[in-house]
Amino acid sequence: MTAEKKIFYKKAVSITWPIVIQNLLNAAVESADVLMLKFVSQDAISAVSLAGQATTILFMFYFGISAGATMLCAQYYGKGDLKAIHVVEGIALRFSIIISTLMFVVAFFFSRQFMYIYTNDPVLIEEGCGYLKIVSFSYLAWCFSEVYMAILKSVERVKICTVLNTIAFSLNIVLNAVFIFGWFGAPAMGVAGVALGTTISRVVELICCIIVSITSKDVKLKPSMAFVHNKVLFGDFIKLSLPALLNDVVWGLAFSMYSVILGHLGDDVVAANAIVGVVRNFGTILCYGVGAATGIILGNELGEGKTDTAMEHAKALMKLTLISGAIGGVMIGISIPFVMKFSASTLTETAMDYLLFMLCVSTYYVMGTAVNTTLITGVFRSGGDSRFGFICDTIDMWAYAVPLGFLSAFVFKFPVPVVYFLLCTDEFVKWPWVIKHYKSGKWIKNITRDNVA
Repeated sequence: MTAEKKIFYKKAVSITWPIVIQNLLNAAVESADVLMLKFVSQDAISAVSLAGQATTILFMFYFGISAGATMLCAQYYGKGDLKAIHVVEGIALRFSIIISTLMFVVAFFFSRQFMYIYTNDPVLIEEGCGYLKIVSFSYLAWCFSEVYMAILKSVERVKICTVLNTIAFSLNIVLNAVFIFGWFGAPAMGVAGVALGTTISRVVELICCIIVSITSKDVKLKPSMAFVHNKVLFGDFIKLSLPALLNDVVWGLAFSMYSVILGHLGDDVVAANAIVGVVRNFGTILCYGVGAATGIILGNELGEGKTDTAMEHAKALMKLTLISGAIGGVMIGISIPFVMKFSASTLTETAMDYLLFMLCVSTYYVMGTAVNTTLITGVFRSGGDSRFGFICDTIDMWAYAVPLGFLSAFVFKFPVPVVYFLLCTDEFVKWPWVIKHYKSGKWIKNITRDNVA
């Protein structure tokens, strides 16, 4: 291995491992919630899983906004233009604040209507409404911290983000336990306790971001930048971010429709799927980390004008992606006996059968996720190519996976395992087009401008 490759891999690892830790902590929070709610009831697990779709949808918006900001900021950081980075941060904050406010209104004032989308079970609806009315306040803090940490990651301040996430997620787990079970004199709130713990931890996370911003010498959290108008950068942001935003929203809403489909097939399916979601999150931790690092590394290199280097490093990162997907599948496979034993005392016999099948499918599903995540959200977006992913996912999810799910579940009335298996073909159907686009090299572009800020 040459000295240059050693430097590259060292950089890749230094960026990847903090992101992996962040993903691990996020998965730990979800698994801790399921573990604690297991002592409440199966309905509690199902209610949080369905009500949590509001947070999932909002995260998809954040992910899309952050993608547009990262595409521009990573390249402008490579170019050395900090003024442009702050202007882009302001544009991202503008969109983030608007969308978070709208989602707050939906979750707080129309929580019952939202829950009706996912289930007609009155118990789950009631529990879910209590969760949504509290967790909705977390959105008003999350909109600032999510954008700021995306900017920090794009300028390779990944370790700081890891520290912030560690504080927030650790606090989240502790507070959830306190409010679920009523420890230390707090009221035993059950499902609502999860929402309260999450909200407090999000506020603390924002406070930590403000402290980091105050002590930072360059990249700061500046809400005032949301009112700064820069026609050129706003146009670039819309051109790059809008397809990425639409891509993530289209994908997120479609994935949410999977929950709609499964939610109307019974509580047993919902409970099993909630546990599988947690296990799958652990299985995809490494590949999501590689995907995120890919966007940052290649974006910096393209901003510096190193197109040939970016292509070579993209090939190396794809190898790491395949390895990470394989590791994720093995991890899920190894966990199956432990997950089944853990769930036996809470789930019904039918739910346990569904759980085993879903876990087996997940052992190979993570490979599809790994490849598509690295290519669409990492490689392609590093060069500003967000349009391809939007078109690809729109066709794949809305013209194929979602209609197939509804038809198989409600028209042909296939058994639950068949419905789930068909839904999990979505990642592999788009492989031929995604891989072909990667090999074409059309995504390699320098999207920066001179003296733009």
